[in-house]
Amino acid sequence: MSDRDPAPQDPEEEPPLFDFALEPPIEPKLAGRFQDLVPRLATAGFLFVIGGAAIWIGGVIFVVLISVCVGLMLWELATMLRCGPKRAKLMAGVGGGALFLANVVPVGFGLPLLMLVPMAGIAFIRNHRRIMVAFSAAIVLSGLSLTQLLTTFGLPWMLWLISVVVMSDVAGYFAGRMLGGPKFWPKVSPKKTWSGTIAGWVGAALVGWIWLVWQNAGYEVIGISVALAMMAQMGDIAESAVKRKMGVKDSSQLLPGHGGLFDRFDAMLGAALMLLVIDALSEFPPVPGVG
Repeated sequence: MSDRDPAPQDPEEEPPLFDFALEPPIEPKLAGRFQDLVPRLATAGFLFVIGGAAIWIGGVIFVVLISVCVGLMLWELATMLRCGPKRAKLMAGVGGGALFLANVVPVGFGLPLLMLVPMAGIAFIRNHRRIMVAFSAAIVLSGLSLTQLLTTFGLPWMLWLISVVVMSDVAGYFAGRMLGGPKFWPKVSPKKTWSGTIAGWVGAALVGWIWLVWQNAGYEVIGISVALAMMAQMGDIAESAVKRKMGVKDSSQLLPGHGGLFDRFDAMLGAALMLLVIDALSEFPPVPGVG
């Protein structure tokens, strides 16, 4: 063997297939584990009233609300990424304005307006540009999905989307804390468990079954509901990854008990983005007897 030849190395040992960190189940004293529940419920009630009124009225009121929320979430994202207050406000204005205009002009003209948002990220953002571009595109497209869902498919299917996301979150929250068990991804989201994750899927399937009966939809609505719940969970994980990378606990302090709008609606953004894909690939709402 030549002196220049590297010494043979042993192959790296493959990590165990199942190597879970465990979360202990809930203790008999509930107060400590649910101490954040009261402010969370109060804020959720406020959001329910404002959001519910906008959804019920629909039209331009709902578009304005979603546009404002999208702008605020872009501001939170840019602030987390430490892009500077001026750039954060710029991204908020471009995003909120683009989404509003995209809903009042033909779709062919609206989509280029939405793409101005990630393009603005490329042009003006210097810190963590890739994160800004990817997340800003996802945020504005999710906003478009929400406005189009209400406009095209009506109130019942908007309630379905909200119910899937809320049921997935609530079922996961309580099941994860009461059952504990293996953690889902401890390095990114230390409190999430597989028990809570699977409970979220089951809750979403239940919502799908209710809409199957209520709206006389095809059985595929159950599978679609579970897929939306999965993407909602991934939206939550993705936002948690950004916060962990930037060393922040919350995206902002706009919502007591929840942090920022991005913290509260990350799951909804993921589900809405998935709905765009589902609508493009299959019949929606699913029709009975049509595969």
